[in-house]
Amino acid sequence: MIDKVAWIRVEGGAILSTRSVGRDVFYLPGGKREPGESDVDTLVREIREELSVAIDAGSAVPVGVFEDQAHGHPAGTIVRMSCYGADYRGELRADNEIEEVVWLTYADRERVSAVDRLVFDALFRDGRLQP
Repeated sequence: MIDKVAWIRVEGGAILSTRSVGRDVFYLPGGKREPGESDVDTLVREIREELSVAIDAGSAVPVGVFEDQAHGHPAGTIVRMSCYGADYRGELRADNEIEEVVWLTYADRERVSAVDRLVFDALFRDGRLQP
């Protein structure tokens, strides 16, 4: 089981997504927790490292927990992704292993990992993600 925390940022019906160097799919920004970190600690650290912005920890709200096959891992490797919405300060830009930052709509669903597709489905059903 891969334990991941992800940031859900939807603006104008599109969701913020990233592509790491050498990857062929997009992922919601975030990553794996380090020992002793809470979900919000992980969210703040990972987003600062990947996108060079400061998450407002006090504004973090749970969006949901999603599980599916981990992209690029052997069959049966599951990723559990705890998702949070939160405000931020700064200008979004790719940093460290992130090569590309994009805004995707539901039409881009096939361009993301399996677990991210579940998030896209939930946000689309709620009317937050545009077709």
